[in-house]
Amino acid sequence: MKGYYYKLYLILDLFTRKVVGWEVWETEEAKYAEELVKKAVVQEKIQGRPLVLHSDNGSPMKAETFQSLLEKLGIQQSFSRPRVSNDNPYSEAMFRTLKYRTNYPHKGFASLEEAREWAQQFVYWYNHIHLHSGLNFVTPEQCHTGAHVALNPMHEEQKIQARKQS
Repeated sequence: MKGYYYKLYLILDLFTRKVVGWEVWETEEAKYAEELVKKAVVQEKIQGRPLVLHSDNGSPMKAETFQSLLEKLGIQQSFSRPRVSNDNPYSEAMFRTLKYRTNYPHKGFASLEEAREWAQQFVYWYNHIHLHSGLNFVTPEQCHTGAHVALNPMHEEQKIQARKQS
């Protein structure tokens, strides 16, 4: 349907660049953001860890119920600067990668289900196949799990050199 947009809710671990949570919805609402954050916290087993959620200034992110949830989970909130759409270079780079995929449907999606299926395939590719230049050409999943250490012999060499110097 022309002129109709779906909303991609996405949580990106800025250190490992892994997409740790995502959902596609027809509308932008705090309840969807709350649901996604809860799922990501449980899935990643990060309840009680010091966390910061950086988001845009959209109404779902500023909703009282959403802020209450973050407080309960011990998550500190950080917002983009007002009227600045490209405040977070990591998420901007990830969305650029998304939009420049060869299979990105520039004419849109026929349905919500089709949008969700495409997002699922993209997230799998991004996390498990995409060799990220900002991560020394390992996948976000390898970085997230620590598997990248064994893949990078230079990293081990740097550790040895650091031990020799101390």
